[in-house]
Amino acid sequence: MSLVFSEETHRNLLSRIPHCTGREISDWLRTVDEGPALVRFDEKVAWLRGEHDLAYGHAKAIIHEHDLRRAARRLG
Repeated sequence: MSLVFSEETHRNLLSRIPHCTGREISDWLRTVDEGPALVRFDEKVAWLRGEHDLAYGHAKAIIHEHDLRRAARRLG
């Protein structure tokens, strides 16, 4: 199984996160912003999973979205 999500898979995961977790994506992104200053992607995913009891796919999708939005802010 690939560790890289397709764009479609990423969007599907994001759309299900509010239903599965009871929190909106914006809340999760704010949680990542306010969380520890971790550098590596896998460290951030592990932190979300451990601290907030998220499934691997959900944590990975949240961190990926956070990184995409951060990169867009830098370019914009």
